[in-house]
Amino acid sequence: MKNSKPVRIASLAAMTTLLAACASMDASGPKAGATLEARSGSKVSGTVSFQSIGAEKVRIEARVAGLTPGAHGFHVHEAGDCSAPDASSAKGHFNPAAKPHGHHETAERHAGDMPNLVADATGHALLITDLDGVTLAEGARGILKRSVVIHADPDDYKSQPAGNSGKRVACGVIHPN
Repeated sequence: MKNSKPVRIASLAAMTTLLAACASMDASGPKAGATLEARSGSKVSGTVSFQSIGAEKVRIEARVAGLTPGAHGFHVHEAGDCSAPDASSAKGHFNPAAKPHGHHETAERHAGDMPNLVADATGHALLITDLDGVTLAEGARGILKRSVVIHADPDDYKSQPAGNSGKRVACGVIHPN
């Protein structure tokens, strides 16, 4: 028993030092952003922010205006090209593992499948979500220099290949901050 108190004090001191070191580190990882441009004759605008929060996890925050009220498909697309008037230049959903389109909370989904954006009666939407299985870099699992697309209709999370989410009403290329 005589040695138990010094061990506890040493452990407490080590924990305090570790916690102080963690608190002083910048907890934020790499960041990126996309400015949404209207497509397919829409009036949609907004921004999407991206922040790495793990080895293969990215937090996404979308702030959007000009949508019709209700749900809208929201995906990371393969190409970082929004030049086509209908955003077809963004190509299909980002899907490096060649999985079927599915619900964003399942393992059987495209890497770029996200929850629907839901616009209020004034056409504004805010969504904060985490996307697993991707990185904020270039490369096979990376979403930098790809695009983020909003669709006119809700994603049904089952129709192949894109969830029957309709025309593309906004598109933005993901660039590092």
